[in-house]
Amino acid sequence: MDFLVAQFLTGLASAASLFLVASGLSIIFGVTRIVNFAHGAFYMLGAYLAYTLTERFSGALGFWGGLVAAALIVAALGALLEIVLLRRIYRAPELFQLLATFGVTLMVQDLAVLIWGPEDLVGRRAPGFRGAVEILGQRLPLYDLFLIVLGPVVLGLLWLLFRRTRWGVLVRAATQDRDMIAALGVNQKWLFTSVFALGVFLAGLGGALQIPRDAVTHTMDLRIIVEVFVVVVIGGLGSVPGAFIAAVLVSELNAFGILVFPTISLVLVFLVMACVLVVRPWGLLGRPEAAARPTVGISIRPWRPFAPGERIALLAALIVAALLPTVAGGYALAVATEIAIFALFAASLQFLMTTGGLASFGHAAYFGLGTYGAAFAVKAMGLPMEAALLAGPLFGLLGAALFGAFCVRLSGVYFAMLTLAFAQITWSVATQWVEVTGGDNGMLGIWPSAWAANPAGFYWLALAVAAAGIALLRILTFSPFGFALRGVRDSTQRAEAIGIGRAGVQWVAFLAAGTMAGLAGALFAFLKGSVFPDNLGIPLSIDGLVMVLLGGIETVSGAVFGAIVYKALAIWLVSQTDLSKLVLGGIIVLLVVAFPKGLVGFVEEWRARRRKPPASISAASRMEAAE
Repeated sequence: MDFLVAQFLTGLASAASLFLVASGLSIIFGVTRIVNFAHGAFYMLGAYLAYTLTERFSGALGFWGGLVAAALIVAALGALLEIVLLRRIYRAPELFQLLATFGVTLMVQDLAVLIWGPEDLVGRRAPGFRGAVEILGQRLPLYDLFLIVLGPVVLGLLWLLFRRTRWGVLVRAATQDRDMIAALGVNQKWLFTSVFALGVFLAGLGGALQIPRDAVTHTMDLRIIVEVFVVVVIGGLGSVPGAFIAAVLVSELNAFGILVFPTISLVLVFLVMACVLVVRPWGLLGRPEAAARPTVGISIRPWRPFAPGERIALLAALIVAALLPTVAGGYALAVATEIAIFALFAASLQFLMTTGGLASFGHAAYFGLGTYGAAFAVKAMGLPMEAALLAGPLFGLLGAALFGAFCVRLSGVYFAMLTLAFAQITWSVATQWVEVTGGDNGMLGIWPSAWAANPAGFYWLALAVAAAGIALLRILTFSPFGFALRGVRDSTQRAEAIGIGRAGVQWVAFLAAGTMAGLAGALFAFLKGSVFPDNLGIPLSIDGLVMVLLGGIETVSGAVFGAIVYKALAIWLVSQTDLSKLVLGGIIVLLVVAFPKGLVGFVEEWRARRRKPPASISAASRMEAAE
């Protein structure tokens, strides 16, 4: 009993830091609707700056002042980011803010290594809280008790701020109806900036308070952001009390899960998240999403199949690609093969996002299931590559059928977060079910058949399969099913009025996207010769989103070009510089600002405007061009 009490108190101490970071993200999303992927980066910066300041200044005042100063500096950096970058893309599709903040995260990771080095840093112990107290025979650090008290204190201060100040009333009003507060004359720009700064301050403070407990490392941003997203979604986006309750729940699950359910400890929090979203789609204390803000004309032109001239140009491009082995070496062919595989993966995600209007944050689940399906077929059943390539899309199909049945009940960001939860559940199972998947050691020896064992042979196989899969997705887009899917996307009520069921149509789209992602995963398993849980991880899902958004969210197959650009650039930068993330992140941010409709979307819009007579351009189009 005494050990359980001590473990419970340790969980409460962890909940305090988690609540600080999660409450900041919840406040930011509730008002600005930004899915701020860089929130973990601000948490990491808070920890690094606190380490530097506390090491420079001595004494209790220097330590505690250093923690607060670090959080204030991070808040100033957050406000600067909002003013310089996010304000420019507020009227772009919301996912572009995810892409922009992802680029910022990449940049901050390399900047942290450049400034503080790659080694873990161990901070000072907190003055006045260096001892421990004995509770029921178990010794608990005084600093943990301080954090346990701090969590409710911060919750109370935030409650007073939002309930007893005019600024807080405006923030709560913006959470419910931003158009109304704009109509009342409130300056939304500075309100958004102040909210963003407050949220980032809480993230920086949460990171700063961790230095007496944990080592400071340049990977702590991705580690915390996953838990923070879970907390925010369970508690309800925009709800600070909900974030507090969820932080306690998640922290206690982490504290006791390793004791009670050691084989599924990583799965528990994501199972809880999935259950909450299925039963209560808006979280424990959340509310239905407010109406989305209008975006600057993202529709480029009505979609149409390729014209005869475009088909000829595409065929010529495929012929050129097929001739690559005659001039390229083994390494170049391996890179080209990987690009072809990820082009198919990105196209499957674009079909779901663009044609279906379903933004998935966990599409790597079906790619990873495809890799494991191929691996099981080879290792457990002894099947050749040709048969194993069919197992990959089958696993992707089964996963999409199961997860999609629950996901299509939701919409918007809650749909996206449920897809993330299922992807993390799959990743957790692959990581902890060591007897079957090999865990972190992976499954090795997944080699292609003799005829495809050479780089040229496997490249031709990957190119043919990817081209066929992408073509099939385009055919689906322009089929009667594709029109029904687009009808549901554009107006659910009208579609249902004419007999098109939203859930059924979207579920079938989920199956198609999951199958193609699984096929890409099966090819990837044979390309690498091994399978690891990383194939199911969040970074791969984010990579897919980047490819889609770079190509153009409102295009039919822009993700193919986005995949080519992103993967080629990422691989080339890794070979050219140790700061590849910094350069790649900067390029992503630049592309988001310069080409908010994606690279292919920008080209298509430019071509459409050239074909349109100047006199027919509407006033709205001229205003958009002026902006």
